[in-house]
This record gives sequence, C-alpha cells and structure tokens, in this order.
Amino acid sequence: MTIKDLEPKLIWECFDEITKVPRPTHHLDKMKDFLVKWAEKHKIPYSVDEVGNVMMKKEATPGHENAPTIILQGHQDMVAEKRGDKIHNFLTDPITTIVDGDWVKADGTTLGADNGLGCATAMAVLLDNSLVHGPIEALFTVDEEQGLIGANGLQPGFVTGSILLNLDSEEHGQLVIGCAGGKVTIAEKTLPFEGAPDNKDWYLVKISNFKGGHSGMEINLGRGNANQQLCRFIWNIWDKFNVSLANFDGGGLANAIPRESLAIIGIDKDKTELFKKEAKEFNDMLHAEFLLAESTDFTFEVEKSEKPELCIERIEAHNLISAIFACPNGVQSMSRAVEGLVETSCNLASVKFEGEKVVVTVHQRSSVDSRRDEIADRVKALFEMLGYKVIFDDSYVGWAPNPDSKVLNVAKESFKSLFGVDPKVEALHAGLECGLFLEKMPDLDMISFGPTLKDIHSPSERANITSVQEFWKFLCDILKRLA
Repeated sequence: MTIKDLEPKLIWECFDEITKVPRPTHHLDKMKDFLVKWAEKHKIPYSVDEVGNVMMKKEATPGHENAPTIILQGHQDMVAEKRGDKIHNFLTDPITTIVDGDWVKADGTTLGADNGLGCATAMAVLLDNSLVHGPIEALFTVDEEQGLIGANGLQPGFVTGSILLNLDSEEHGQLVIGCAGGKVTIAEKTLPFEGAPDNKDWYLVKISNFKGGHSGMEINLGRGNANQQLCRFIWNIWDKFNVSLANFDGGGLANAIPRESLAIIGIDKDKTELFKKEAKEFNDMLHAEFLLAESTDFTFEVEKSEKPELCIERIEAHNLISAIFACPNGVQSMSRAVEGLVETSCNLASVKFEGEKVVVTVHQRSSVDSRRDEIADRVKALFEMLGYKVIFDDSYVGWAPNPDSKVLNVAKESFKSLFGVDPKVEALHAGLECGLFLEKMPDLDMISFGPTLKDIHSPSERANITSVQEFWKFLCDILKRLA
C-alpha cells in the first residue's frame, strides 16, 4: 500500500506530490515552482509575493458569497534531518514514504508532514467542489522553520481574509490559541590551532541516535542533548587524561534537539586502559540516566583514530568545551499562567567548525518576550566572556491567546458535535507564524490545529492516518459553519 491509497484521497495524493519536491528551509525555489505549476494545471488563480509566499484563491460555494473570507495557511518548507547512516540529499532527493499500520513515516529521514500535510490539506480544499464554504485564500508561506521569513515578509493586502486557520499543529483534538516567541543566538570565534602532539593516542568519541525532536514541542521530555552530553564527558576527563581537542561537530538545525555529536580527542599514551574504563562507566551512566527519556538505540562510542595534523590550542579548546557544557539548555521555567506549559527554554542546537572558526548556535523560546531575551543575554554573556563574537538572529514574537475568539467558539462547537468530546484549548511552547500575522493584521481572528504527528524535526517523524481523516472532517465542518 502507498499513501495514494489512503483516505482522504485528495489530501494524500497532494501530499504524495509534495514529498517528491525537495524543500528544505531556505531552498524553496522548487517548491514555489511546483505550487505555481499546480495552480496553473488546475486553473486556480494565484499570486506570488517578493519573498516567495504563494497565495491561491477559490470562490465561495454558490449562495455563500457573503460569508467571511477564510485564509487556510501552511508553510512550504520542511526540517531536513536524517539518520547518520542514511544517504540522502535534501536538495535533490524525494522523500520515500512508508505506510506502517496506522502511521505514515519516511525511510530514514524527516517525513515533512510538518507542514506538508497542512499544505496538502489546503490544496485538497481548493480541489474539492463538494464542500460548502465562503471565499477561500490558501496561503503557503516560506521558511517558517528558520526565521519565519514568509510571515515576516508578508505585505498588507496580499491576503484579505478576516479569519485564519493555521494548519500547522501536531495533535488532533487540540485547538491552539497562542505560542511562544523565539530568538537564535550565534556565537563564533576563530580559534588558534597548533601541531598535534605525538605523545598521544587519538580517539573519535561520538554520541549517536538520541531521539532529538522539536526543540519547542518536545523540549520538556528530558531527551538527551548530544552536544552537551559529549562535552560533559570531555570536560570530566580533561585534566585526568591531559586531553587535546582536534575537532568537534554536533547537531544541525536551530529548532531540532541535537541527536548526534562527535569529537576527535587525544589522551596521554600511558592512560589508554584507564580511558576505556572511564568511557564505559560514562556509557553506563548515560544509559541509566536516559533510560525512560530515550530509546535504547542511542550509543556512546570511542574508537581509535588517526593522529590529526593540527589541534586547537589547549586553553581555547578547554574554554570551548566548558562553555558548551555550561550553556543553558532545556526547560528553564514553567508558565505560571497556563498549567503544564513550558514558559522558557533553551536548545544548544549545533557546534560547527568552518575552517578554524567555530560557530555555536543556541535557540531560545519563551511565551514572555522579556524572558526570551534574558536567556539569550545569558548565553551571550557566557560566550563573550571567552572572547566570542555573539549576534542574535531569527527573533520572532509570540502569539497572545484570545479566549474570546469567535472562530475558536465555532471550532469548539464543531469538534464536540463531530466527536462527542470537548477539544483541548491550549497555548504551545513552539513558534507559529500567527503572532507575526497578528502584528500585520491586528483584527485577524485565528486558531491553529492539525492531525497527529509524532517526533517531528527528527527521522522518526510520522503522521497518524486516522487522525488525518478526522482532521479533514473537522476542517470541512468548520468551513461549512463559517459559511
């Protein structure tokens, strides 16, 4: 069975087309061209703005022309993450989808259901002439996952609707009415290198196959941060083994909890057996600590490596390891306004070398903008103390909840009528474009909802098939009620 055999057929057929289009964040020319050609093929009016947002229109069902215009909104880009052993080029290769029971997943990569299923659903509404609805504007924004560039660049008048349905949430039965704001902190420094000493044994030390995941939605699950845990090991053995550091490489995207991290280190030759004993004890401790938060598949490994030509000057190397180990990471505080909601968090996302320059990327989130800024300033203070240049990037505002929203009340009534239970009305510790839309269109009434997705921003991402069917039924009923 393929995803084109699943119901609702229109959604899965559209999603199947989307999976064949390479669309990692900041590389969306192919996706924009696909959407334009798709609109032309189906004779759907469309517009493209300066930043690459695509908007398609559909007239109201006859007799419902005076209903409010509804904006159906999703984002074009996907998070590009893959297993370490998977060969896949996100710039050229399609996503291979697998139907596994009641779930759709990908073969060793992110699935891109975030937010490909939202886009596919809006496309299905545009195609399905059996639906009852008012005027529709389907808005496909660019680069949501890093920088919310499409929402930031949206110009007045590109969309005219008064109600926006954001199709970018990950739990069926959840109506989202607020979200956190965020900021990315980037610390960089050109480090001094020197010849690697001969009196050392060299090792590759590596953490692999942590679960990772979304750095907002899953930051509260206590999953391991590969960068910080690897630095924990190196920091603890630094003096005992007279460690030298030749390289460090960990993590990837700012909004993904890092799953893998590696370093090349040298230790004194006469301490090899003791080093292996320390590594085994750390491995055992790591598995004990993360027994419930992680799968049993993650590994901590040390293996012999060739002597490198150069290594980082030892004081600078120790400063780097110490800063990564000390950097704020994980949940920083819980909300006092909304029970169970993470208020402020920090994700030590990546550590990368560009030649002799090291770049450390940290992503802060908070439902309180001042707390978001405070934690970002703490990261800045830490790295500036060690001589790093620090900049802030990709800052975005949160979305303040409106419990009196009219579309929220319509959605609550619809859900209860269809499924016999009340939906959960919540704010999220994740970034949505809604706060930026509200800045540009202050009178916009909006909610966010979607089907059930698990482990987004990781190669374990999967979409629940039954929830997609119920999500479609729910959306169609909301559109009918609003008409």
